[in-house]
Amino acid sequence: MGTTVTFHRPDGKPVQAYLAEPPLAAGAPAIVVLQEWWGLNDQIRGVAERLATAGYVALVPDLYRGKSTVEAEEAHHLMTSLDFGDAAAQDIRGAVQHLKARGGKVGITGFCMGGALTLLSACASPELDAAVVWYGCPPLDYIDAQKIKIPVQGHWASQDEFFPKAMVEQLEAKLRAAGVHVDFHHYLAYHAFANETAVGPGRIPATQYDAAWSQQAWDRSLRFFGHWLG
Repeated sequence: MGTTVTFHRPDGKPVQAYLAEPPLAAGAPAIVVLQEWWGLNDQIRGVAERLATAGYVALVPDLYRGKSTVEAEEAHHLMTSLDFGDAAAQDIRGAVQHLKARGGKVGITGFCMGGALTLLSACASPELDAAVVWYGCPPLDYIDAQKIKIPVQGHWASQDEFFPKAMVEQLEAKLRAAGVHVDFHHYLAYHAFANETAVGPGRIPATQYDAAWSQQAWDRSLRFFGHWLG
């Protein structure tokens, strides 16, 4: 099981985070993990634990400052109250710098809202070495693709009502035009297909977990991080 730790943003303010470590943590590559709009919940802690099992130090910054929810309306409120620019430039970059100080390479990954923040952080954190985005993107005007100097892998659902394929194609074109190494994959799936809690009557109707596609995307993600982070 992981632990709660505190790191500091570039402006010096403290941020709490969930830290999961592999048995051989010294010198291991590290990954910042970014939450969905639900907050730092058990599901996203499980993602960190999965990465730790694969040999990575995983750090999940608490972007909502202790708040989380299972209600979509409240999650929407929490997400819209979040300053995405500040989160990327301060909270997340602080997490990246905290991991970088340990030695070794640092990647970043995020889901839905966290996927959008992954792309913004790729622009705001020059210390990063690789990024994996899961079905999330900010408005394209917010992405300064010229600032992205790292390889970016993306996992997208072809039946995603929130991030339609045309938008993903525009994103890919923008990144490629800026010379970014892009590795995008599309799955015959719905939004949140890698979230194992997106099942049953409590899920948002437009989301659906898919174990097979999730496993394939995870396999690709771990190969990608293995190649770029070592």
